[in-house]
Amino acid sequence: MLFRVFRWSEGASPATRGGPLYVPRERQGSGRHDSPGRYGAFYAARSSVSAAAEAIQAFRGRDLTDADLELADGSVLALAAFDDGAVGSPLDLDDPAVLVREEWRPSGVASRDRVLTQAMAVRAWDAGAVGLSWWSTLDAAWTNVTLFAERTIDVGGVVLAGDIERLSVRHPAVVAAAEHLAVPLLSRRRRSR
Repeated sequence: MLFRVFRWSEGASPATRGGPLYVPRERQGSGRHDSPGRYGAFYAARSSVSAAAEAIQAFRGRDLTDADLELADGSVLALAAFDDGAVGSPLDLDDPAVLVREEWRPSGVASRDRVLTQAMAVRAWDAGAVGLSWWSTLDAAWTNVTLFAERTIDVGGVVLAGDIERLSVRHPAVVAAAEHLAVPLLSRRRRSR
């Protein structure tokens, strides 16, 4: 099972802009495993809390309100769950045997140096992988996944599993992620005082 926080436009079909399977290639290039000229990177996590934490981490040190989960274009941040059972296994960057075989160091996997992490992803793409899994830099117990859209999403290998959930400061995944990251949650009423 995968979880993803995305920019939801209610009524959008799943694979179009605003839908849960949409890969925003036009906004890619600076992400951990991006190479938009070769593939679209579909970022997800193995837990809903990890997906929410990735989305709200920029609020560390300041308050988070429901208004912060609404975007200027009218979309909102939402959580979707996906069945990825038909995809196959992404290259596991938490497996020491994989790191030894690829001659990669754990510090490189978790690096903020996008030249390094993007090169790893391109190499995995060139070798035919469906994607990569690695530990979250927010908590090593969380597993994040990057799927190469052309090999997974675009061919129907990932299926929406359940309802789309609009995020709020009361959503259990946001509450747990905020607690983990020490992000204060405020309701609109309290914030407007």
